[in-house]
Amino acid sequence: MKLFCLLTLFFTLTIQAQFQINGIVTDSNNKPLPFATITTSDSTNTITDVDGKFILKALSRPETFTVSYIGFQTKTIVITDQKTFYPVSLFQKTDDLREVVVSNENPALTIIKKVIANKNKNNPQRKLNSFEYKSYNKLIVTANPDSIDGRIDSTATYKNFDKKRINIDSSDYKFKEIISKQHLFQTEKVSQYQFGNNKLKETILGTKMSGFKQPIYEVIAFNLQSISIYDPKYELFETKYENPISNSAPQSYNYKILDTVTIKGRETYMIYFKNKQRRKSSGLEGVLYIDQENFAIAKAVMRIKGVLDISGIHEFEYVPSEKIWFQSNTTFKIVKGKNDDDIKILGGTIQFDGDVEDNFEPRKKSASDFTYLLSESNNFDIHYNTTAPIKDPALYIEIKDDANKKPETFWEEYRKEDLDLKSQRTYQLIDSLSIKKRIENRLGLGRKIINGYFPIGPIDLDLKKIISYNNYEGFRLGLGGITNDRFSKNFRIEGYSAYGTKDGQHKYSLGAGFLLDKNTNTWVNGYYTDDVREIASTVFAVDKRVFKIYDPRPINISTFYQYVGWKANIQTKIIPKTEAVLEFSRTYVEPKFDYLFNYNGKLYSDFIMTTAMVSIVWAPFSAFMQTPTGRTETDKRFPRFTFQYTQSLPNVLENDFTFGKIDFKAEYEKKYLNGQKTSLLLQGGYATGDVPITHLYNTMPNNLTKETIIQRITFAGRNSFETMFFNEFFSSQYVFFQLKHGFDRIRILKKVRPSLVLVTRMAWGNMENPQQHVGPIYKTLDRGFFESGIELNKIYKGIGFGGFYRYGPNQLMKFEDNIAVKISYVLDLGL
Repeated sequence: MKLFCLLTLFFTLTIQAQFQINGIVTDSNNKPLPFATITTSDSTNTITDVDGKFILKALSRPETFTVSYIGFQTKTIVITDQKTFYPVSLFQKTDDLREVVVSNENPALTIIKKVIANKNKNNPQRKLNSFEYKSYNKLIVTANPDSIDGRIDSTATYKNFDKKRINIDSSDYKFKEIISKQHLFQTEKVSQYQFGNNKLKETILGTKMSGFKQPIYEVIAFNLQSISIYDPKYELFETKYENPISNSAPQSYNYKILDTVTIKGRETYMIYFKNKQRRKSSGLEGVLYIDQENFAIAKAVMRIKGVLDISGIHEFEYVPSEKIWFQSNTTFKIVKGKNDDDIKILGGTIQFDGDVEDNFEPRKKSASDFTYLLSESNNFDIHYNTTAPIKDPALYIEIKDDANKKPETFWEEYRKEDLDLKSQRTYQLIDSLSIKKRIENRLGLGRKIINGYFPIGPIDLDLKKIISYNNYEGFRLGLGGITNDRFSKNFRIEGYSAYGTKDGQHKYSLGAGFLLDKNTNTWVNGYYTDDVREIASTVFAVDKRVFKIYDPRPINISTFYQYVGWKANIQTKIIPKTEAVLEFSRTYVEPKFDYLFNYNGKLYSDFIMTTAMVSIVWAPFSAFMQTPTGRTETDKRFPRFTFQYTQSLPNVLENDFTFGKIDFKAEYEKKYLNGQKTSLLLQGGYATGDVPITHLYNTMPNNLTKETIIQRITFAGRNSFETMFFNEFFSSQYVFFQLKHGFDRIRILKKVRPSLVLVTRMAWGNMENPQQHVGPIYKTLDRGFFESGIELNKIYKGIGFGGFYRYGPNQLMKFEDNIAVKISYVLDLGL
């Protein structure tokens, strides 16, 4: 949901201070000089951005400021009254700009290599056994009123006796009036950070969010920038880039010495870095301030300039007792950048023009074009080599139950400076506006719709249950839902009812659950169900619910079994970085196709199964957040593993057969800095004992038994064999492997940008005791099944298509029978 972070876009950035000027630094040809050093007569300093622009803030007005840039003559400018913008032009030195060569190597690269070699000595998370500190963060979404045209609609002029009326949108005037009094959005947060045993945990002691009584936990977990400047991958706005001081960075970056400056009384090199293969819309660049004595980072400016202009600044204090630079302040900014496409966010409330074709005029800038986001954090109360143990170190973030209920005295204690009148008004006005517009309720509604529910009073209507289609039931019409917090926070009732227009049968389920422990999301549940399910399908009890407006694969399925029974389970996240389900069930099963199960010479057309099952998913590298409402996975990382074991219980509640099933799934996904993505899936199952075909494995087929390729065109599944026919293969043991590699989107036309994905799938399997299964004709996977294909997804408005080819030992005689053409549709529900 992380909604407020999409309130970006801006063109100028001016922050109120006691004294402030801005300007631009260029060369004699009027080209901007990025990262030039600006130093005042009272030793305040800053640098220009990639466009040569600078903002200089100070507590009092200095007399002069000096501009320096390597290879150019230094210039001193006198600050005068009533002047706030200073254009500065520097002249190139006569001794040329050729870089000094030391041992045939760029001196900046030599310094960077020493930084890399000394990382472990300078990285606090490597050098120190432990540390802890507190941090105060303030984030605002606002705009600079001086950048907005404040004229009002109603003017008229006359020229050459021709009357011409000029209409100027008065919304700019209204926006300027609002932004002069308040910010658009504002949050504050006080956190305690603890590091020990190579783990960093954030405990949020207090949080305050304008317009919301309950904070938006997804927003709190949003990672705007890396905490450590030494991480191998540096993160800005939840996008990871190769760090310019990673071990392999010299292969990816160019470096240049800009200047030498003094920081905290220690001499540092200013080194500019830029990605060698920078694409149009991305590429990390910036400036590192390197301590000349120990080659540690003393300050860092990291920047991405594309559709959005994003920057992260890290400032450090030198700690003589520990001989390290420890981070003291961080600043994160988003301003409007250059974009090729129109950007519409929140239904067009925020809009930016893209490049305009010939014969078309761009729209006039709207007030929202000047909006920007600024987040500043100040660290304090720092302690090194602490001995206090970290509670629940597996958690990445923990939010205290009373974090959003702190009195004003709490905030006065931790704020670096008192809230100004504009910030005070922001809380007052936005809180009242939020109540009037029911913003908090609407946001909660959006969150539930994304998960497939629509709240109606104390009940969340299940959108997945309303309508679907398959070849056995026909159109499945239904109604279902689950009670929400308005009904009870500790007890829930859920259920559904459905009717198939083709089979003419009613299905239903009813269940209830009790909350045992809020912190670990531990529930005990009970259900009674009378429904149908695809035969030989694998269902992991811990798999997350995925909401799709449509689910294409079941459309073509015609073989189902009916199951009637009850189950009781316990769901919990009590084990760190896991979610588990322990279940006990008794089920009556009746196949709805021509099938008999031969067990000890007796033929069964229906049977009873009493089973115990344990299912667990383990995500060892994911980040988890503990909130007052429970534990959630905030950053899904790979690999992740799922394990499920099912055992029948002989002689318990009329159980007919004795068997056991082990199911396993391993998932891995890697996103590359060039926009590509590779995903791997390894899945397998092993059933032993007397297991009917209804509970074996079909390895996800998704192809129709039709004569021509055209007749077989259907929607593609997510991880299914597109060239394998339904009911063609069954197995009691199998292993499935899938490899997908997606390339960055290819721009063919302005609105045609397909995503090319290469897919390879393979499976091997075996069927024990085939004589037990009477009726269906099928093959086994003992020789393996192989298919590969190409997908062109999201060609236009989410629609795409793909082609797949079947090869190997199970290849069919006719060439065209091995080909499957599929339609895909990807719908992005994120706001």
